[in-house]
Amino acid sequence: MTHVKILAWFNIVLGALGLIAGAAILGGSMVVTDLFLFAVEDAGIPAAVVQLAALVITAVVLVLSLPCLILGYGLVNLRPWARILGIVLAALNLLNVPFGTAVSVYAFWVLLKPETEVLFKNAPAAV
Repeated sequence: MTHVKILAWFNIVLGALGLIAGAAILGGSMVVTDLFLFAVEDAGIPAAVVQLAALVITAVVLVLSLPCLILGYGLVNLRPWARILGIVLAALNLLNVPFGTAVSVYAFWVLLKPETEVLFKNAPAAV
């Protein structure tokens, strides 16, 4: 039970860091584009293209961070779907070096134990 709660908080922190990174990418790209508008335009790249690229990168980071927050909620409350989502996200986050990889290895260790499976099967029904 303790390891499940720790994994939940690791995922919440990982998701929050992703949200912060997404906001920083978006804000930073807008500021840099405005400050160096002359350099961007001289390079033959319209400023709108740079801002659009930053928006797309931000959207990808946010889309990948939100499932970690949802998983954290599910693990804290021992929702039956959280174990499966945790295994899937652990597989995807293996590519998120170094923190996502470390959390993924821990997630596999915690979520694939037989006693953890029993814990989620015996969880109280959601209200």
